[in-house]
Amino acid sequence: MLPLPLRSSALARAALLCFAMGLVAAGGRAAPFDVSHAGLTRVLAATVKNGQVDYAQLKAEPAGLVAYLDELARVERVVFNTWPVADRLAFLFNAYNAVTLKLIIDHHPVRSIKDIGSLFRGPWDQPVVRLFGQVLTLNTLEHGILRKEYQEPRLHVALVCAARGCPSLRAEAFVGSRLEEQLVDQMRGFLATSSKNRIDPAARTVHLSPIFKWYGGDFGSQPNAVLTALRPYWPDPAAAAASLDFTVRYTDYDWTLNDRSR
Repeated sequence: MLPLPLRSSALARAALLCFAMGLVAAGGRAAPFDVSHAGLTRVLAATVKNGQVDYAQLKAEPAGLVAYLDELARVERVVFNTWPVADRLAFLFNAYNAVTLKLIIDHHPVRSIKDIGSLFRGPWDQPVVRLFGQVLTLNTLEHGILRKEYQEPRLHVALVCAARGCPSLRAEAFVGSRLEEQLVDQMRGFLATSSKNRIDPAARTVHLSPIFKWYGGDFGSQPNAVLTALRPYWPDPAAAAASLDFTVRYTDYDWTLNDRSR
């Protein structure tokens, strides 16, 4: 992460502060963006428990989520590009998760996110992401921006696609100042969920979520790159150390909606 260059003059320092806080001049008026993502945290804290979402409540009271999405849509790419990498990643992670929540409540009740859309244009190909003056799809956000522009494979435990097979949705927004801590917590929590990921030393087998099969290349090109990348996050360090040459098998992915009412 490269810090913004320091400037000696008070004028330059003030200008940099405005950029860092996402202040966009528009018609003589400033549109501030809250880089703490407090608006999203309020929504998540009220509706998420143990990674499951109260979609019925969120659908009945969508104002906070809609307001947050409107804030995201007002941020200009030229301003976004001046932020530290951690702030940019937090912004994009939150955008993906918030848009996914909105997509679900717009179609709720549904049994699975995969029930949204059609055979030829599924949920991740819907034009629902208002970002940088465009309307994008969730696929474009994930694959065309996040995976293309950033070397951060842990994004796969940050993005939550509204399925029980996903990593758990946090009851707080991602924030740049705590992003490393939050990503470590996400990795550890996901690997500690034995129905999705576990090590069986007796059988010399590592059972992994299909996420690590679908996006294994993001963790490196070596044959055991995924196991090496996951090693620091397993709950049992001894088993993790021994697992690097174990056989890998993949668990079933549960596409059922992560709905608290189910």
